[in-house]
Amino acid sequence: MSDPTIQTFCCHHSGRKEDMAVRIMGEFNTDSYNIVCLVSSTIGILGSLYQILPYIIAEGSQSWQIAASTRGRRIIIWLAVADLLASLGVLLRSSLWLKFKNIMPMPEDDMSVLFCSIISAWTQYFYTASWFWTLFYAIDTWRTIKGYDSHSVLYHSIAWGVPVATTSIGLSILYIPNATCHNLDSVSSALYKILPNYCATYLPIAMVMIVNPVMYLLASKDVEMAVALPLAQFTSKERRVVDALRLKFLLINVVFYICWLPNLINGILLWTMWFNMPVNVIISIWYIMALMNPMQALLNALVYRKWSFYSRSLVQNVFGQPIKEFNFYDEQSPLLGSEPPRLQLSPVPPSINNYATM
Repeated sequence: MSDPTIQTFCCHHSGRKEDMAVRIMGEFNTDSYNIVCLVSSTIGILGSLYQILPYIIAEGSQSWQIAASTRGRRIIIWLAVADLLASLGVLLRSSLWLKFKNIMPMPEDDMSVLFCSIISAWTQYFYTASWFWTLFYAIDTWRTIKGYDSHSVLYHSIAWGVPVATTSIGLSILYIPNATCHNLDSVSSALYKILPNYCATYLPIAMVMIVNPVMYLLASKDVEMAVALPLAQFTSKERRVVDALRLKFLLINVVFYICWLPNLINGILLWTMWFNMPVNVIISIWYIMALMNPMQALLNALVYRKWSFYSRSLVQNVFGQPIKEFNFYDEQSPLLGSEPPRLQLSPVPPSINNYATM
């Protein structure tokens, strides 16, 4: 997982029981925690590969190249790449911790401090990149519905460049010069040494949690006009498209909140209740983070994939038998009975942002 609290465990410590971090680790079952991280990171890797491999395998296919060239699909691929590399960092860190049994380095163990700090930086960097790609998918979806052009160069510059700054600044202040961040002399020292890394981690998460629902709300309002405008009507077919898009927008937001809200709760509890901290509650939240942070890749594979809710194949899978006809009785006019029946409606748009909805 990506959490500043775990990153502080990379620091040298004195081993004294009055150190809060040492007290927490005394009640922490590191083996079970690392096993949870191993399982969740493996699932996250599989979820990322589920999105990336079809693009690699079918790269020579002209039809797939057309699909892969769409703006939404490109953003999803880069989001999956960031999730994949972050999950690999969690997998490597947990494997070595499980083998050597030393989440917290010994007082004079410089090599463990170096390894822990490097792998923490790797994990935080790629998770931060995944948060920005999640943000850009929402922004680009709204821009597509409005008919605006994409800015892929700008997206890449921010998604890969800003995490370099936030990760390097936060962890450099924490670890340099001698990786000592426990038993600080004063509250001001703790604020200077530890708080910047918390801000570098949690501010991007909070930004996505605030901005994405707003962008999807705006997109939901604009999509009604985008769907109804070609035929100048809004019947049940158009309504199904809009409802499907709104459901997809909702699920994307829900997945992000489920995966990263525990991290924010953990940070709030640590900074408001550090001297009277409920250790069992904190440890429980750590287990939730260890499970849900890498699981983002699998859940993203489910909510960003192409939905075929009304397709014949899915109907057969759901009902367990072939169905010859699956009709919807659509309104042929926005005002029922006010006009003669119109010609058959054209097929509903299959996607928004050039990527699938339902």
